[in-house]
Amino acid sequence: MSSNIEKRRFDCLVIGAGGAGLRAALQLAQSDLHGAVVSKVFPTRSHTVAAQGGMNAALGNVTPDNWHWHMYDTVKGSDYLGDQDAIEYMCRAASRLVIELEHYGVPFTRLDSGRIYQRAFGGQSQNYGGEQAARTCAAADRTGHAILQSLYQQNLSARTHFFDEFFATDLLLSEDGVTQGAMVIDIASGEPLIIEAKTTLLATGGSARIYRNSTNAMINTGDGMAMVLRAGMPLQDMEFVQFHPTGIAGLGMLISEATRGEGGYLINKDGERFMKGYAPKAMDLASRDVVSRAIATEIREGRGCGDKADHVLLQLHHLDSDIVKNRLPGIRDMAIRFAGVDPVDAPIPVFPTAHYTMGGIPTNRMGQVVAPVHHAPEEAQTGLYAIGECACVSVHGANRLGGNSLLDIVVFGKAAGEHIIEFLQENPLHTPLNQHSIDKAMAHINRWEKKGEGESVAEMTNEMRAMMEEFCGVFRTQEVLDEGVEKIRGLLGRLDDVRLGDQSKVFNTARFEAFELENQLEVAMATMLSAAAREESRGAHSRLDFPDRDDREWMKHTLYFNHDGGVLDYKPVRTQPLSVDSFPPVKRVY
Repeated sequence: MSSNIEKRRFDCLVIGAGGAGLRAALQLAQSDLHGAVVSKVFPTRSHTVAAQGGMNAALGNVTPDNWHWHMYDTVKGSDYLGDQDAIEYMCRAASRLVIELEHYGVPFTRLDSGRIYQRAFGGQSQNYGGEQAARTCAAADRTGHAILQSLYQQNLSARTHFFDEFFATDLLLSEDGVTQGAMVIDIASGEPLIIEAKTTLLATGGSARIYRNSTNAMINTGDGMAMVLRAGMPLQDMEFVQFHPTGIAGLGMLISEATRGEGGYLINKDGERFMKGYAPKAMDLASRDVVSRAIATEIREGRGCGDKADHVLLQLHHLDSDIVKNRLPGIRDMAIRFAGVDPVDAPIPVFPTAHYTMGGIPTNRMGQVVAPVHHAPEEAQTGLYAIGECACVSVHGANRLGGNSLLDIVVFGKAAGEHIIEFLQENPLHTPLNQHSIDKAMAHINRWEKKGEGESVAEMTNEMRAMMEEFCGVFRTQEVLDEGVEKIRGLLGRLDDVRLGDQSKVFNTARFEAFELENQLEVAMATMLSAAAREESRGAHSRLDFPDRDDREWMKHTLYFNHDGGVLDYKPVRTQPLSVDSFPPVKRVY
């Protein structure tokens, strides 16, 4: 059967057409390599389009700045779990790559001087924790949209080959574990396709859709992460899920940190600017984990707003209306559409919502996927790369600073592209495909062709998302997490009972939602089990029963493998930067 499957051959296969995948693909195309990009949605619908606030770079256009201060803020923001060599690499490259994006056509907002506008964002400082810095380069409040469109246009110009609306299911591996491409399915026809490639790059985005209330697009279902787990490799630091402090209450739509960067602030039912009690210096521009916990605490202690006292308010109407209309036009429109308030006139009801996956596929700063081998903490997996939110190069550690995600995708998208070019110069030939790997991938596809009565994909998906919200939210305890592990394990056990009512192949989106459910359950288990194991509070991982950070026991990365019901391993944090002194862990104060 598998011998009849259509095959296509490329130098490199990129899975995912968000900002990370497109930046890597552009690097390859500009080097005249034969690359292909697979995306389950049209590229400009990728989730990068939702990034509002901006991209960090120490340009110094508004306040004095340099990359050393940016690096310090990123290490501190990560609660010292970020790998400092990768953080230095990212922060040093930032300014050059912002200018490169400008040359690609990104329409950054301008200052009167003509320089790129930079706004204040949370966790940013001058002079190693001093005054607030303005470091986030913005295209109004549609920065991700602008970057994605520009990169897509550049790829079209460079003649990158796109497989739009194709769903990747499994990596194809040689007998000795070398990546040889992937099995994908054409969503329109339902037919499988083997894409053979000398190198494969995963850029499939995050997995915050495992939560009921999330800022993420419905496509962010952890597909690449699950593919890696099925291939026998681990996921790293999955316990660290960032809750954005300001999602629209009850709905989850993102209200960017840019609102607070422009001068907005949070109030409780008493009209009090409560952040002064949690971060007296940074106030509303403290790091996201601090602000999210503050909001959750205010509500838990009875100071929430509304009839149900289940949210706080984000106030912008004290600002000049032109600031809201010109610098935050998308956010204003969203607030009107979904919250029923015009922020020019009234506050927006907000509550923390699942937003970003700090963990993911472990990589080095060249984008190579790394995994423990024998007694070594990591070794590169030949021919396999991962970048963007699906990856964990660990520049974000336990908590990501706003504005660093767009920077991450551009820096490591380019770095991975450059390394792939070097790799292919030394490895110019395809290796014969492993038939066993193809058969295994086809068996995975065929599992969803079982007929008969069974459980619903939609119902199990909703059940899982509610469980994640209940058992692995902003605040966690051992008892609750342990119960959550067993509940997710129960859902995984019931997965074989799920059936599709519609077995047709042509544009059967229900079929792909079944694949996504499977991927989400794998990621949910990784998240819950990793969280249950980490007995400390660090960054976005907040344990009521272990309220303090424990650097002696837990200054290490978690590695989750999905065999034997879920197995954990650990590896050290890289605390030594490339060229500067290390930032040793101290108590975070904002």
